[in-house]
Amino acid sequence: MMGTSPGLQPEDVDFLRAVHPIVEFLGGTLSIEAGVGDLPIERDGRQIAYVRGSELHGALDRTLEAVERDVGAELSEMSREQKQVAVRTLDEQGVFLLRGAVDQVARSMGVSRVTLYSYLNALERRA
Repeated sequence: MMGTSPGLQPEDVDFLRAVHPIVEFLGGTLSIEAGVGDLPIERDGRQIAYVRGSELHGALDRTLEAVERDVGAELSEMSREQKQVAVRTLDEQGVFLLRGAVDQVARSMGVSRVTLYSYLNALERRA
């Protein structure tokens, strides 16, 4: 997690332990020192820690895991309709702007690039 600051109260430490898995899941880190662009965590009018935003490394994997959780199935086990919904969600989140995303998503779904592009083209036709 992070080192603890001498100014933290025991309940602050408990709170930070509770939010740590959420921050990590989102790709961020907790810090007791502020960095450029870090977001403060405040409790009782005091800044007790900072959240350093996520980096792109691992963003695609985290996004795919979130879609699987939302749909309730692994990408490779989804029905055609579920895969199309997943592709729409991924497209809305800008996933396909990431280098190599089409190949990785297609592999994860167990479909060809051509099939994945057909899902994306169907989205454009509906728009």
